[in-house]
Amino acid sequence: MLKNYFNIAFRNLTKHSFYSVINILGLSVGLTCFLFIALFVKDELSYDTHFKDSEKIYRTDFTGMINGNEIVAALMCSPAAKSVKETFPNVEDAFRFRGTGNWFVKKADSQEVFKFEQTEVVYADDNFFTFWSKDLIYGNPETCLLNPKTLVLDKTTAKKIFGDINPVGETLILDNEQTYKVGGVYEDLPRNSHFHYNIMLTLKDHWEYDQPIWMSFNFNTYLKFREGADVQTFSTDLPKYMESKFGPDLQKFMGTTYEEFLEAGNSAEFRLIPLADIHLKSDKLGDIEPNGDIKYVYIFSAIGAFILLLACINFMNLATARSAGRAKEVGLRKAMGAVKSQLIGQFLSEAIIISFLSTIIAFFLAGVLLPYFETISGKSLADSDLLSSGFMFIMFGVALVSGLLAGSYPAFYLSAFKPVETLKGRLNLGLKSGGLRSALVVFQFVVSIAMIIGTAVVYDQLSFIQNKKLGFTKDQVIAVDDIWVLDKKKEAFMQEAMRSSQIASGSLTSFVPIGSVGNNSAYWPGETVNKENTYVFNHRSVDYDYVETLEMNVVEGRNFSRDFPTDTLAILVNEALVKAVGIDEPIGFKISTFADFGGSQEVVSYRIVGVLEDFHYESMKTEIDPVLFKLSPSGGGSALFRVTTNDLDGVVASLKSAWNSVAAGQPFEYYFLDQKFDNQYRSEQRIGQVFVVFAILAIFIACLGLFGLASFTAEQRIKEIGIRKVLGASVTQIVNMLSWNFMKLVGIAFIFAAPLAYFGMRSWLDDFAYRTDLKIWIFAVAGLVACVIAWLTMGFQSWRAARSNPANSLRNE
Repeated sequence: MLKNYFNIAFRNLTKHSFYSVINILGLSVGLTCFLFIALFVKDELSYDTHFKDSEKIYRTDFTGMINGNEIVAALMCSPAAKSVKETFPNVEDAFRFRGTGNWFVKKADSQEVFKFEQTEVVYADDNFFTFWSKDLIYGNPETCLLNPKTLVLDKTTAKKIFGDINPVGETLILDNEQTYKVGGVYEDLPRNSHFHYNIMLTLKDHWEYDQPIWMSFNFNTYLKFREGADVQTFSTDLPKYMESKFGPDLQKFMGTTYEEFLEAGNSAEFRLIPLADIHLKSDKLGDIEPNGDIKYVYIFSAIGAFILLLACINFMNLATARSAGRAKEVGLRKAMGAVKSQLIGQFLSEAIIISFLSTIIAFFLAGVLLPYFETISGKSLADSDLLSSGFMFIMFGVALVSGLLAGSYPAFYLSAFKPVETLKGRLNLGLKSGGLRSALVVFQFVVSIAMIIGTAVVYDQLSFIQNKKLGFTKDQVIAVDDIWVLDKKKEAFMQEAMRSSQIASGSLTSFVPIGSVGNNSAYWPGETVNKENTYVFNHRSVDYDYVETLEMNVVEGRNFSRDFPTDTLAILVNEALVKAVGIDEPIGFKISTFADFGGSQEVVSYRIVGVLEDFHYESMKTEIDPVLFKLSPSGGGSALFRVTTNDLDGVVASLKSAWNSVAAGQPFEYYFLDQKFDNQYRSEQRIGQVFVVFAILAIFIACLGLFGLASFTAEQRIKEIGIRKVLGASVTQIVNMLSWNFMKLVGIAFIFAAPLAYFGMRSWLDDFAYRTDLKIWIFAVAGLVACVIAWLTMGFQSWRAARSNPANSLRNE
């Protein structure tokens, strides 16, 4: 029986090759899209699950509200890890990372210097390998980070520095002065981890290692619970425990009790986030790396499902439209004794064959297009991900379901024909009787139009971000990194660099206002501690020329000046800070904080000398927060240069020459401020690219089905067309007649798509504190584009039919 099903199925596929090609092509494209999105979603959901006992590991985070200033951080205080482990029996182990800056590394017997970014080097507790259950290639996992001045390297870094030898016991020099011993080499951390450190330094070398302060949040802290531990109960007990630790520090540093702190409208909460949720559900201050977003997993999953559904709809539409051609076949088979279940099996087998052929083609297309998908998605995937047995099993399961879905309605529809009616040719078929087909066409264009609108809105928001006034000028600014390595030669470098006539101004700073956050500290108005009026502000150190170099606008007061020696205790603030504190006359107003003098905390007061126009120093997804600048003429790790020429290569060469004159042998790193600004919105740019690609494919699949339906409709109405031409109808009139019914469906689709796209994209835009408006013209253009594409698709087939010779269609009448 099955063999007969497949024989007839292949015979029908080859007999009606035009419609078979349309079905297979549409399903292939739909399955290819679904396959790529499945790869993307699978990768996003796999983050950190490779760690042993990953389901028992949680990160502790801090969320607080201090005088209206919300702090949401993926950080914890230094003593929390050890204290929690000792206090709660259900906590099996605890571990900490402490972030650090950029590092220059070289072998003790070599002059070759390797640079590592701040996301590549970290201070780590000595139990890293036991906590995370990671093996070492060389070294002892229990002792490799136990002693001061020891570090471990990943395999790639060890090979880059030492070659193929075992480097354990070898010496490295960090930042030209610190000597470290290599304690071990570990396998590179998997790509789907939320941290990818190449070098780990023992945390015992960091001055905060055993700091007892519970109000300083600088550590990424993880807890591993024992088997069967009640994490929910722990989460309930944790706030009260932390209150007992946090309260004394409040009293010590701010002169207030925990109860008074809460009564003033403040809060301090300590929360747990499961390890597997960090990548997709954490967007917090102190996150180790930029994370993904669960929202995009949902969006991509929906897009993949809808595009596959569009392809299935094509099959259903064409199969039911062609039902007249197979009506007599059904009638004859029923007259010969075939039962309904056999006919259903026949039609489903045809659909499954098309689906499996399409799946094989989809895997081939995916293999060819994988590099392009990696480019637009930002993922690094391998053919092994695509061809893994588990993934292929899942995809062929999807193919089976798709085949059953696509073939189900045609199978039940065709098998229900009455043999007497079909053999007498009394079936009422065609577009006007195809209510379901019309509904499916509408659905296809609802999805397509909504995706066109979504694409336009994404790019409109990106254009808004690019053109919005930032409060400073990002163009024509070059930043040179790692100025700190010059030490006392910073000024010499700046003087040498400023000799170039192509550089208008330069500044030494610790604050590059692109996706940057400052150091958080508690401040209060006045010169004495005010426990009822405390604020947490970002602060950074800049020099005299910072404001001029970035062309910031001083709206009140003045900039720092070398003519005022007292500016060492002066500050510049932004408008948001003035508003947050409620200062009526900011110039001369004093704001105080604690400062560390030889291990003792003392109050230091700063006087506001200038107010800066609010400027965007973080992503436009967030409101502009209060920030203040302190004066540090030679501080900071970056140098900014405003250039006056388009010969940027020449300026870079000049800066590199100046660098080499004072820091020969040290890596020279630079970037352009406007490019770094654009990089903040890399994920949104990728979303835009993904929307473009899938919107085009959705339209293509929908038009493919429309093309097939238009061809079939023209074929069914060929005699009507011939008669109309004989009676004097023009080609234009016939084209309009054949296209009008389809165009009505596209219009109906727009009526449904517009509100769906409006609410969907408004929700997406809500992620941005500063966003564009949803413009009516975007919706109008999207509808017009869909209509034009649909009309061209149908018009071509209609034009061919209208141009045919009526003698050929009427010769048998």
